[in-house]
Amino acid sequence: MQIEHIGVIGAGTMGNGIAQVCAVSGLRVTMIDIHDAAVQRGLSTLSGSLDRLVKKDKLSQADRDAAVARVQGSTRYEDLAGTQLVIEAATENLELKLRILTQLDGLLGPDTVIASNTSSISITQLAAVLKRPERLIGLHFFNPVPLMALVEVIRGMQTSDATGELAMAFAQAIGKTPVTVRNNPGFVVNRILIPMINEAIFVLQEGVASASDIDEGMKLGCNHPIGPLALADLIGLDTVLAIMNVLSDGLGDPKYRAAPLLKEMVAAGHLGRKSGQGFFSYA
Repeated sequence: MQIEHIGVIGAGTMGNGIAQVCAVSGLRVTMIDIHDAAVQRGLSTLSGSLDRLVKKDKLSQADRDAAVARVQGSTRYEDLAGTQLVIEAATENLELKLRILTQLDGLLGPDTVIASNTSSISITQLAAVLKRPERLIGLHFFNPVPLMALVEVIRGMQTSDATGELAMAFAQAIGKTPVTVRNNPGFVVNRILIPMINEAIFVLQEGVASASDIDEGMKLGCNHPIGPLALADLIGLDTVLAIMNVLSDGLGDPKYRAAPLLKEMVAAGHLGRKSGQGFFSYA
């Protein structure tokens, strides 16, 4: 199946990033969110990101304008008619994703492939709510989507070979490098990355070192481009906590318990960059 028109559910950081890379690659995109204000913020963010590429001479003005023209914002799921692939990029919440997938299942054509951008939730569990579970697959993009080359392609127990092949071809067509991952809590990258971030939070909580020194140590001692606490702020502390909870529940190992400081910061609304305050201040 030739993919020419995709849908993206969610106009936030991940959704508008996915929409951007697809539009730049020549695909038509319909980006959906529940409120028009959220849709407009997503479109504005996408346009601003493309403007920065033009200023850096990484994209021509003509290509920028063409990409923007390929993206339609909407609050209506009915506008996804005619898409060959729909990517769910909503908040990392199981109940929300199940509601979205159930709604999509009743609207999309029988051959439309559905992908979830979940960073940790079981694809097998998500697929179980569909009448045709073989058409669901995981496509886990990384933040920021326009800059990060990797896409984890996760097949659930029900995912068909045709769906898997289409997902791999799609990722390559938009300039990403796909890796095949077995369905498992956290998949590969977050199974390794998020517990490392959680351990850095434990180190901070125990007063071993300051947030700045922890990050500086990991950057200079491990050659990481960004420290684990600054990365947590970039990801969103609520998302980090959600993934830790998925790992803990799914793997049943106490080593995946979330740091109490992480829980407390989320409860306080200190979520990182998106709230203006996390382990560092972004005011």
